[in-house]
Amino acid sequence: MNEREMKENPLNEKESLDLIARMIRNAQGRLERGAGAPMLIWGYVTIATTIMVWLAVRHTLDYHYNYVWFLIPVVGSVCMLLRKKQPEGVRTYVDQVVGYIWIVMGVTGFLLSIVSILSVMWNLPILFIIIIIMGMGSTLTGLVTNFKPMVAGGIAGLLTSIPHYLISGYDIKMLTFAFAFVVMYIIPGHILNYKAKKACLKS
Repeated sequence: MNEREMKENPLNEKESLDLIARMIRNAQGRLERGAGAPMLIWGYVTIATTIMVWLAVRHTLDYHYNYVWFLIPVVGSVCMLLRKKQPEGVRTYVDQVVGYIWIVMGVTGFLLSIVSILSVMWNLPILFIIIIIMGMGSTLTGLVTNFKPMVAGGIAGLLTSIPHYLISGYDIKMLTFAFAFVVMYIIPGHILNYKAKKACLKS
C-alpha cells in the first residue's frame, strides 16, 4: 500500500499494527540479506586501528599517532565500497529510520573526533563519547528492527563506557574501547552472518 492509498483508505488499529510488523520483518530481512558484513567491516577496522594507535603511542610516547584514527572512515568506506552488493529489495520507513540513525551517529562521531584531535582548547574524552554514540546507535537499531543481539550488544557497549571513563590509564582505556566494539559490532555481526547462512540452507 502506497502513501496515496493510505490517505484515501485510513487503516484501522489492527491493519496499522500489521503494517508496522511487516515493515519490521522487512528490515530484519534486509539485515540478514546484507548479513553482518557492514558491522564486521566497521568493527574490525575500528579494533585494528585501535591496536595500531595503542602500540604506536605506547612504544614511542608520541601522541601525534592519534591521527591514525582517521584511517577508520577511510578504510571502512573503501571496504564497504568493495564488498559484494546485496539485492536492495523494497525500502520501508523502518529501513529509512535505521539509515537516519547511523547517518546522524556517524557524522556526529566523526565531527567530534576532528574537534578532539585538532583542538588545543578542549580536552574531550573522545573515546568515551564514541562508545556512547555507537552504543546508542546499536541499541536503537536493534530496537527498531527487533534484533535482540544488537540490542544486547549496544547495551553491553554502553555499560563498558563506565569502567572506560572511571578507570585511569591509557592501556585500560584502549582495551575497553576495543572491547566495546567487539560486543557492539563483532558479536552481533557474526550472529547475523550465521542467521543468513542458516536461511540460505533452508531456501
